[in-house]
Amino acid sequence: MLFDDTYLTISTFAEGVFRDRGSKFLAYAYPINGDAEIKDIVSRLKAEHPKANHHCWAMRLGTDRSVFRVNDDGEPSGTAGRPILNVLLSRDITNVLVVVVRYFGGTLLGVPGLINAYKQAAIDALDKATVTERAIQDIYTLQFAHEQMNDVMRVVKEHGLTIVNQHFEMLCTLKVGIRKTKVNEVLGKLEKLQHLKISYTETI
Repeated sequence: MLFDDTYLTISTFAEGVFRDRGSKFLAYAYPINGDAEIKDIVSRLKAEHPKANHHCWAMRLGTDRSVFRVNDDGEPSGTAGRPILNVLLSRDITNVLVVVVRYFGGTLLGVPGLINAYKQAAIDALDKATVTERAIQDIYTLQFAHEQMNDVMRVVKEHGLTIVNQHFEMLCTLKVGIRKTKVNEVLGKLEKLQHLKISYTETI
């Protein structure tokens, strides 16, 4: 199998709703880059919906789609966070958080009813989100003398590298994103430039 160097995510915030027997399920989908963002988002929704009974969520993170967490927030185990996560898994999207806020309508829905409600609310929000394909990039920091600028920029343009950050003085620093499948080829060209320092930063 060819190595896949792209992943799907959402580029915009979106919301959806599902109602069942008086209960209202409000779903909010957010693009995120790290789990540090989750606490603030959930806290904000709790402040906006102080009378809601539950604020359940699921998230998926990482370009390899390997990190995920769920939270049932007091609902029976497996009836809220897991159905939301299953929607993220079935759509193969990552770097996404979906929070579903529930207002209880007075009638118990039972386990199958809850699973369906959280799932349908998440589906409605994601149906309204813009899904985009992103390339997985390794970020490298390049340091070089000012007179090497043209040589370095030629490689950057030739391979369509993403410039993440740049700082040009006597010693220039350039942070670039290289598509995962092109890393070896690009580094091979950069390494031929004398006195150029290359250091790996992260993968995004």
